[in-house]
Amino acid sequence: MAIIRPFRALRPQPERAQEVASVPYDVVNTDEARALAEGNPFSFLHVSRPEIDLPPDTDIHSDVVYRKAVENFEKLIATAPLEKENEPSLYLYRLIMGDHEQIGVVACASIDEYDDGTIRKHERTRRDKEDDRTRHMLMLKAQTGPVFLTYRARPEIDEQVSAATNAEPLFDLTAPDGVRHTIWRLRETQSLVTSFESVPLLYIADGHHRAASASRARAELKQQSFAHTGDEDYNYFLTVIFPDSQMQILAYNRTVHDLNGLSQQEFLNAIQEQFTISENAGPEPPKRGHWSMYLGGKWYGLQQSPAATLPTGTVAMLDVSILQDRLLDPILGIKDIRTDKRVDFIGGLRGTKELERLVNEGKAAVAFSMFPTTVEELLMVSDANEIMPPKSTWFEPKLRDGLLIHTI
Repeated sequence: MAIIRPFRALRPQPERAQEVASVPYDVVNTDEARALAEGNPFSFLHVSRPEIDLPPDTDIHSDVVYRKAVENFEKLIATAPLEKENEPSLYLYRLIMGDHEQIGVVACASIDEYDDGTIRKHERTRRDKEDDRTRHMLMLKAQTGPVFLTYRARPEIDEQVSAATNAEPLFDLTAPDGVRHTIWRLRETQSLVTSFESVPLLYIADGHHRAASASRARAELKQQSFAHTGDEDYNYFLTVIFPDSQMQILAYNRTVHDLNGLSQQEFLNAIQEQFTISENAGPEPPKRGHWSMYLGGKWYGLQQSPAATLPTGTVAMLDVSILQDRLLDPILGIKDIRTDKRVDFIGGLRGTKELERLVNEGKAAVAFSMFPTTVEELLMVSDANEIMPPKSTWFEPKLRDGLLIHTI
C-alpha cells in the first residue's frame, strides 16, 4: 500500500518561478553552482549550495555554510517572495525534453514506508552525504528538493493525471537547458490518494540520499518532540512519483585513465578471453549484452564470448556488472569503482562525442559506451532487495529544486 499525502507547499510566485528554479544540488559542484547563480539573487542554489556566497576556500560542511543556508532561505522567502498554500494539495509535474514527456504526482510519501521497505531502494548511500542533507533539512526545517519515485503504472492513475492537465497550470517554464517544466495544483486530492493505496510498492529512482536524510531528520525531530503523534509533517518526505512506463534512463558511460601497464594490443588480447571483439563498431551499443569501446581512435564492439561462463543473479547479469567483473577489475585493475581515481563516469546526456574527446585529448586511455540500464532491471534489483553497482542509471530530464518545498 502506497501512502501519499497532500501538503501545503511553500512556493514562489508564478512570475518569479523561472528565476527561483534551479538544478538539483547534487548534479553540480560549487564552482558550477556559483556560475549558474551569478547575477540571479533568486536562484535556489543560494539555499541548496549556500557556500557559493562564501569565500572560495570555505569548508562546505562547516557551521557557517548551514547558517548561510538559513539566512538565504529566509531572505528568499521575504524577497521572492515564497508563499505557503492555505490548504494541503497534490500537484502534477510534467517534464518535456525533446520528444520525451513524463508526468508525475507531487506528494509527500511516508517515511514509515521508506523505513520498512515498502518504498524500495537500489543504491547504497554515503554517510557524509546523508550528514550534509540531514543537517540542511534540520536547519531549514524544510525539504527543498523532491525524491524521484516510480511505480508500476496503473491505468486508473494515468487517466486521472491526464484529465487534470486540462486545467490552467500553476507554473510553466522552460529551463536554460531547454527542458520544459509545467506544474498544476490539484485541489481535489482524495481520488488520487485512494488510487495510490492500491499500488503495492514505490521505488526510489533518484534521490536516495535525500530520502535517507529525511528518515534521519525525522528520527531526530521525533526524539525532540514532547507529544509525537505520527501525523507531523516531518513523518513524510517530498516526492515526485512517475509511472515506470514514462521513465527515461540514459547510459552512464565509463572512462579509464590508463591500461594498467598493458599496450593496446595486449589489452585487446586480454579482452578476447571474455568478449568477442568487432572493429568499426558504432559508438552506441545496439542492445543489452553489448558494449562499445573507444580505444586508439577507433570504436570496437564487445559482446560476451560464447565460451565465457554466463553470469547468474539479478545484479550479476546487469551490463554494468559484467563489464566490471569481466574487464574493469581483472584486466584494468579497477577493484572498487566507488573509490578508484582511475575511472570516471560520463552521463549519457553528454553523448559519445565526449568519450571520444577525452580519449583523443589523452585524458583517458579507453572509454566504454553502455547500453542504458532499463527501468525493469531497476525494479527487479529493488524487488530482490539487492544493490545496483554505482553509476548504473542516469535519469533525464532532471527535476528542479525550489518550485515546491515541504516544510517540516
